[in-house]
Amino acid sequence: MALPVLKLGTLALKTLSKPIASRLKQQAGLHPKFRNFIVSIAQANHRVTTTMQRRIYGHATNVEIRPLDEEKAVQAAVDLLGEVFVFSQMRERDEALAREMESLKSKIQELEQLARGRGLAGVFNLRPSHVEESKSPTPA
Repeated sequence: MALPVLKLGTLALKTLSKPIASRLKQQAGLHPKFRNFIVSIAQANHRVTTTMQRRIYGHATNVEIRPLDEEKAVQAAVDLLGEVFVFSQMRERDEALAREMESLKSKIQELEQLARGRGLAGVFNLRPSHVEESKSPTPA
């Protein structure tokens, strides 16, 4: 079950990053310094991933890695930057959700304490901590 969720997440990430990637590609065509910067990012990423793949699959790692041609490098870089942007946004959202969950847990604890203090434990189905969870009847 985890594999389909992972595939779905990857597909969503790629879908969300496409508009960002196309905008970056457009800017790369207009600004030569930006283009050179993203090409260098793509070439470095290509070298790292190719080396990792060679090590994983037991291939020779001392063979020269041919650089990507410029257009492939631009495409690879804008795809990578778009995915990084979307991933960072998703991470920020997850962190915000985690903070919200902690806040809600804290509020629930405050309500439970207030209910115990006012004798409303039965309304919230709360049990005092000194009462045993289950008392079994003693056989006669």
